[in-house]
Amino acid sequence: MKVHHGIEAFDKPEYAVVTSGSFDGVHLGHQKILQHLRNTADKYGGETVLLTYWPHPRLVLPHESSEPLRMLMSMEEKIEALKGLGLDHLVILPFSRTFSQKAPYDFIKEILVEGIGTKRMVVGYDHRFGKNREGNFNFLKKNALHFGFEVEEIARQDIDQKAVSSTQTRLLLLEGKVDLAAKLTGRNYRLIGKVEEGKQIGRKLGFPTANLRPVFEHKLIPLTGVYAVRAKWNNQHLSGMLNIGFNPTVKGKHQTIEVYLFDFSQDIYQEEITIEFVQRIRNEVNFENLETLQQQLVADESACRRILEEKK
Repeated sequence: MKVHHGIEAFDKPEYAVVTSGSFDGVHLGHQKILQHLRNTADKYGGETVLLTYWPHPRLVLPHESSEPLRMLMSMEEKIEALKGLGLDHLVILPFSRTFSQKAPYDFIKEILVEGIGTKRMVVGYDHRFGKNREGNFNFLKKNALHFGFEVEEIARQDIDQKAVSSTQTRLLLLEGKVDLAAKLTGRNYRLIGKVEEGKQIGRKLGFPTANLRPVFEHKLIPLTGVYAVRAKWNNQHLSGMLNIGFNPTVKGKHQTIEVYLFDFSQDIYQEEITIEFVQRIRNEVNFENLETLQQQLVADESACRRILEEKK
């Protein structure tokens, strides 16, 4: 997969089979589109192109929701997830307020036709584009005839009676249902964090934790609580338990993300570690004292080890 930043230097293939969108989370619905894209390109001897945007439009434009967008993936994570899914080209367009004002017709003419050389386009059932998201499948189909390319729409996909979407994935994560979110994406939710110095209370309790600061500032953080997790550091695959919360037992005032890695004792301050959320096991609790907290941590470790063994 070749990654292109902008279309100025993009060398148009003879037969481009194109899709476009944010593809945040690269969920199973996205994967279905990409598989169809690959099959179509093979049928016509073409090359596959995914046209995406950075920053995400919601990070640039005002939205009816006052809540800031929390994203499932950084662009680096998205590129990694897209590898091996049949793409020949990933074209990343810089998104700005100026770009957002491009009329749907101009988007088709300047980007899809003149920039990419689109011969066939495959879109999801809810695809929108152009100024105020005025462009849709019907607009594409109408103009495709004029510009000499074909367009088709992929139907909505459902898993366990839930629509497969980035929005649904975010909602599940915010409810702590990381195992259900994994069913929509085909992979455990990941967070890359830099290890920073904390209060070292866990060390005093016999559970030394790594305090994590998310590397990607717009990353969605799942619901507070304790999770069974897997981790990767320096090509080592590790297991552990992770707490997201405010540490009420010790009167914490700021949300922290702390992971206790099983059977691990190396100093990894200022290094990056990748966390995979496997299952949430309980809410955050304000314990009466540190002794009671320590007893709970012993039980948590046992539960997490069991879950991670069962879900190998």
